[in-house]
Amino acid sequence: MKKRLTYLLLFCAFICNQSVAQLIKADTVISKNLFKFEQLISGDYSYMNVDLFGNIYLITKSNQLKKINSKGESTALFNDVIKYGNPSSIDVSNPLKILVFYKSYSTIVTLDRLLTYRNSINLRSHQFFNVNTIAASYDNNIWLFDEQDFKIKKIDESATLINESADLRMLVDEVPAPSELLENNNQLFLYDSKKGFFVFDYYGAYKNLIPLLSWKNIAIGHNLIYGFAGAVLYSYELNSLSLNEYHLPEFVKEYKSIKAINNYTCLKKKALQFILLSSY
Repeated sequence: MKKRLTYLLLFCAFICNQSVAQLIKADTVISKNLFKFEQLISGDYSYMNVDLFGNIYLITKSNQLKKINSKGESTALFNDVIKYGNPSSIDVSNPLKILVFYKSYSTIVTLDRLLTYRNSINLRSHQFFNVNTIAASYDNNIWLFDEQDFKIKKIDESATLINESADLRMLVDEVPAPSELLENNNQLFLYDSKKGFFVFDYYGAYKNLIPLLSWKNIAIGHNLIYGFAGAVLYSYELNSLSLNEYHLPEFVKEYKSIKAINNYTCLKKKALQFILLSSY
């Protein structure tokens, strides 16, 4: 792998008479010396994500959303993250505007870079009745897929409709049931694990389909789409249309959630006590 790939590993283990150093040493052997330990951050977390700058977003045991920089230092805190229950997703693709989405309540809460509350949007009250996926747009607005009329829509923070796509039932053979919505470099990607990535332009016009199937924990940045299938990390280069795959070492395979973005990978094990930052 030509580019440096940095692994940010959120990992808990009952170590059975092994020290963390011994565990890391054993794992380095398993991964053929590709990985090295860089940092350990202790904690107990139920959620994690990472942005393009390597900032880590964690929900703590006390139900706070915490932002940690790449040095392991806490830089921001939001105390009201479960106001509408557990978030369905937290979009950190724009670190200046974080979107916390509560699907069950059709509500989006927006936070600034310091995780200070900015605004909340109740989608149902603005006639968006069936929204399961949202994404931040580069111009500080919000994309959503409205499954009531099968249209991609862009709204502002007051939920005013800016533009929308045509009805997807008129454009594609099979209407997607998306699990992810992501924007990158003036393109929008709607992902259905059984069909692939439906690609739209800045105005929501449908362009093409990228048939990459059965991916989970999707992320996108700098013209690379990242995703996982089992113990394999995939990266798809949008410019060259090339697909790369990296087999995870044994010690990271039984993860609860995982996310790769911009040469970082966050991995969270079933029980959470440590974040290990390693690289190769």
